[in-house]
Amino acid sequence: MTDESLSSLAVSHPLTSLVPSHSFQTSAISRDINRAAKFIGAGATIVGVAGTGAGIGTVCGSLLIGYARNPSLKQQLFFYAILGFALWEALGLFCLMVAFLVLFPV
Repeated sequence: MTDESLSSLAVSHPLTSLVPSHSFQTSAISRDINRAAKFIGAGATIVGVAGTGAGIGTVCGSLLIGYARNPSLKQQLFFYAILGFALWEALGLFCLMVAFLVLFPV
C-alpha cells in the first residue's frame, strides 16, 4: 500500500469527536433537591444509632436487675450482657456506615 491509500483510510476526525460535546447539566434547583435528599436519608439512618444507645441501656439495665435478683448467675449474666453490647454496637456501626454511604457514594 502506498502512502496515499493509507491516508485515505485514516479517520478525518479524532475519536473524541464521536462523543457528544455537550455535557450533562443539571439546574441549581435539581442539585439542591438531590443534596437535601442525601441529608434526609443520612439523618434517617442515624436514627438507628440513637436506637443503639437505647438498646445498650436496656442491656445494662437488664444485667443490673438480673444480678440483683440472683447474684450467683453473675458470670453467665455478664457473658450475655457482653454479647448484647457487641450486637447492639455492631448495629450502630452498620447504621453509621450506611449514613456515610448515602452521603459519600462510592
